[in-house]
Amino acid sequence: MTSNPRRRSSPETARPSVFWPAAAIVVPAVGWFARIEITGGEHLPLEGPYVLVPNHYSEFDPLILAVATWRLGRAPRFMAKESLFRVPVLGALLRATGMVPVARASSAGAAKQTIEQAAALVEHDRGVIVYPEGSLTREPDLWPMRGKTGAVRVALAGGIPVIPVATWGVQRILPRYGKLSFWPPRKRVQMKFGPAVDMSEWEGKVAPAQLAAATDRAMAAVSGLLGELRGETPPAQRWNPSDHGQKETGRLES
Repeated sequence: MTSNPRRRSSPETARPSVFWPAAAIVVPAVGWFARIEITGGEHLPLEGPYVLVPNHYSEFDPLILAVATWRLGRAPRFMAKESLFRVPVLGALLRATGMVPVARASSAGAAKQTIEQAAALVEHDRGVIVYPEGSLTREPDLWPMRGKTGAVRVALAGGIPVIPVATWGVQRILPRYGKLSFWPPRKRVQMKFGPAVDMSEWEGKVAPAQLAAATDRAMAAVSGLLGELRGETPPAQRWNPSDHGQKETGRLES
């Protein structure tokens, strides 16, 4: 696929929906900031469910990913905090667009919720974007850090393919915990999708160690794609915030 593919057509985005008026605003706005170059877009299926796992190093990269996913013919749906679904108006909007509430691993109904989420994705042929890291990476050089297991839990529960994707260049628009850069416009942002991660050896397995191993394989795929974009070799081991006295969520304090 070329680096700047035309927007593909799929049954999901061909139908009128709340995504169309949102896209009319968001796509041109993001286009002013970024010139998005996509490779490997053929790995994002035009139909059927998927779990898309990206790297996360800027508060702006969800907008980049949403625009790229839309250009490739799929509606960009994200996992969002459960608490947001209880906010008036916002909660209704999240439900109307098919966003997926995050299942808290510590809650008693997390396993049941994961199964329900996976079943809904399969039933409606929807994809979901899940940031496995859970927050902006703490790795000093912006490589992906250790991932959480939510993405693979949903994928394995529904037999859904896990698609890795990496972006690079968004830090020039909005550095990690920095200020938005308005000039120059249309900064180059590269995005590379990879083939589905092989999760076959973990089918039907939900033990923590097995989920962690499956997650690490997905993160390794994302890191490999990022290495190709950067022309560098990613670290052999993912950054573990707890090993460096850092919190895994919330704003990173220097």
